[in-house]
Amino acid sequence: MKKMDLVSGYKGVVGLVFGNENSASSEDSYVERLLDRISNGVLAEDRRSAMTELQAVVAESNAAQLAFGAMGFPVIMGVLKEELDDVEMVRGALETLVSALTSLDHVKGPKNVVQPALMNTDLLSREAESISLLLSLLSEDDFYVRYYTLQILTALLTNSLNRLQEAILTIPRGITRLMDMLMDREVIRNEALLLLTYLTREAEEIQKIVVFEGAFEKIFSIIKEEGGSEGGVVVQDCLELLNNLLRSNSSNQILLRETMGFDPLISILKLRGSAYSFTQQKTINVLSVLETINLLMRGGSEADPGRDANKLTNKTVLVQKKVLDYLLTLGVESQWAPVAVRCAALRCIGDLIASHPKNLDAISSKVLGEEPQVEPALNSILRIILRTSSMQEFIAADHVFKSFCEKNLDGQTMLASTLIPQPQSMSHDPLEEDVNMSFGSMLLRVLTLGESDGDLEACCRAASVLSHILKDNMHCKERAVRIELEAPMQSLGVAEPLLHRMVRYLALASSMKNKDGKSVSNPSATVCTRGLAAVLLGECVLYNKSSDSGKDAFTIVDSLSQKVGLTSYFLKFDEMQKSFLFSSVKSTQSHKPLTRSNAASMAEIEDVDENDLSDQKNEDHPILSSMFDAHFVSFIKSLEADIRENIVDVYSRPKSEVAVVPAELEQKSGEGDKEYVKRLKAFVEKQCSEIQKLIGRNATLAEDLAKTGGSGSIQAEHRASGASERVQAETLRRDLQEASQRLEMLKAENAKIESESSMYQNLAAKMESDLKSLSDAYNNLEQTNFHLEKEVKALKSGGSSVSPDIEAIKAEAREEAQKESEVELNDLLVCLGQEQSKVEKLSSRLLELGEDVDKLLEGVGDDIGLPEDDEEEED
Repeated sequence: MKKMDLVSGYKGVVGLVFGNENSASSEDSYVERLLDRISNGVLAEDRRSAMTELQAVVAESNAAQLAFGAMGFPVIMGVLKEELDDVEMVRGALETLVSALTSLDHVKGPKNVVQPALMNTDLLSREAESISLLLSLLSEDDFYVRYYTLQILTALLTNSLNRLQEAILTIPRGITRLMDMLMDREVIRNEALLLLTYLTREAEEIQKIVVFEGAFEKIFSIIKEEGGSEGGVVVQDCLELLNNLLRSNSSNQILLRETMGFDPLISILKLRGSAYSFTQQKTINVLSVLETINLLMRGGSEADPGRDANKLTNKTVLVQKKVLDYLLTLGVESQWAPVAVRCAALRCIGDLIASHPKNLDAISSKVLGEEPQVEPALNSILRIILRTSSMQEFIAADHVFKSFCEKNLDGQTMLASTLIPQPQSMSHDPLEEDVNMSFGSMLLRVLTLGESDGDLEACCRAASVLSHILKDNMHCKERAVRIELEAPMQSLGVAEPLLHRMVRYLALASSMKNKDGKSVSNPSATVCTRGLAAVLLGECVLYNKSSDSGKDAFTIVDSLSQKVGLTSYFLKFDEMQKSFLFSSVKSTQSHKPLTRSNAASMAEIEDVDENDLSDQKNEDHPILSSMFDAHFVSFIKSLEADIRENIVDVYSRPKSEVAVVPAELEQKSGEGDKEYVKRLKAFVEKQCSEIQKLIGRNATLAEDLAKTGGSGSIQAEHRASGASERVQAETLRRDLQEASQRLEMLKAENAKIESESSMYQNLAAKMESDLKSLSDAYNNLEQTNFHLEKEVKALKSGGSSVSPDIEAIKAEAREEAQKESEVELNDLLVCLGQEQSKVEKLSSRLLELGEDVDKLLEGVGDDIGLPEDDEEEED
């Protein structure tokens, strides 16, 4: 009944795909007639002929494939079950099934249409009895029966992997029959090998059974027979099957280690034949072996409690078997090898030495080259970092030093001890020619020769290595801070510190242009660069405890607030954390297994062109991707919370100079009123300025916290510290209230002073008016005297007969006028003296109050005439 239901369902699908049943009636009727001849035919030859015709039409037509799926499976499976004696008929039936399960890529049809081959695969894989029947055919003597059967099973695995895996596990000796095929003829063996690579993917139970059936011995036997790394695609399939068995499976790794050992695996890495010849297939084979070694170094699945112990043991045994020598040959010495192989070998070296004391010692003692041109392996790897044109190779080589320095204080100290600047005379020797240069001298040389664009890139790479040496090692940090370059710097007047030079290069790198004159930065790199700069400034706030030269944390926060703004500053953190690089980091590095479908692309690593970084769709920069691992991202997130809290603390704690000292408000003994008023005024101005700054900072802080504290992630991070923030807010509120009260008092005192100043200004204006009146009276008196003098002269020139009388009159008038003038002049001088005394007192008081006396008296007396001058001119 079940089969009939499926058949009727597929008949309905045929009609749905092709519009109606009539549109495919010719194909249906033809397939139906052929099936009828196979089922009910009397003559054997006629039945075999019908099978041949059926296979041909199914291999060429989608409609025939659909019609066969709807009605042909019961007939064909019946032949396989009941007519095993007729080998030709069984071959035809199996070949027809292969055709029915193979997609017809050459047949053009409408898009988004159900593929008949996939539908047929689904239909056949649902029948456990059919799978069992097919597996039983693997025991048949006929070669083609076994061959076609393996092809059918492979097609089923390709399209219905999980369903077939479950079915095979329920069939007694099902996997055993497949394993037996590995010892069959070459064509059968290769098909069985390909089938097993599909079957063992992410199927732990099947993996265990396959290993129990002697998979390791058979795999390495085939690899050796095929020529190791020089072999063809069969070696690739063997290694893919081996990796499936070892991936995330600690028990299988232990079994391999304790039975066959790792020697057969490591021997594949030994370069045979022409070492300079790397075909694409050889490259894929070597990459597959390196992946196997990488899987062994992982130790198994993360959920396995014995994973760490297994990982440690595997690393130890691998180095004991000299795998490090082979890896150094491939990754460091074989510069003719493809870049993909060199990168994979370098990554394996890094993983092999990570957190393994004995292996760390081993890499430290390794030397490469031949006498007399030998040098430590770490020096050779550093040369790769500094010289390679491949970005991927730099990242892989940098991974070696990152792994070497991680939690390796002795190793870091050993490298740091060689950080000695070279004499200036040797600094221009070719880097590649001096193999006797120490590790540290080579590193410092590149760090300090970065003025040109090319050298600056090498400087950045060297800085990455230096960062690994300094990480979590106080002794190495102190040593690096003390390093001074030989050449003095003009602006400093002394030898330039190494870190000073690096900061200078950082500023230069940030403004670099590429060859086309455009900025070398994609959006993600720019966001992360700004974010990392914000991290550095934040660390200066966190760890700057020095108050020398006033460059303390308070000063840095002030500069941030004024030049950047705290809102903009914290926004740089948020932008970086929302970037693709930051948000896509996973706890473990994702690794894509090597398979037939992706091996070719993975063997041909194309380096990222820096000129094209801005055009990348995913904004993924290779250097940033290698730096932003899970540990670093976690560190940045925790550091941001500390920076926010510290900046709030700095802003909420005013400087000690702001505090009011009551003694400063008292007049000192021997201090005059003038000095006291001046000092008091300066003190009040200083207090006003400090209070205004404090109010401004508090307002800025409140605004920035309101803007930046609204995001979900930040709010979640600070939820636990809500109580302490409320206490800080209350403290700020009280400080602000006290500051406001103090400001009101200062405003009242200032208003009083301004009132007194206005009164003195009015008094000065009145005195100025009185002085002008006195000046006018004096001028009138002079005018009268002048007229009298003129009259006397006129009378004198009138005649000699009356001269005595005129002279007498003149003398008498002059004497009388002189007496009156002297009296008025004396009165005027007395008044002027009194007024002058008042003016001097007022001027002194106005000066104390800060008024400009000369400016107040400007223009006074300009309109007064000078008769004395006129008289002199007349004379």
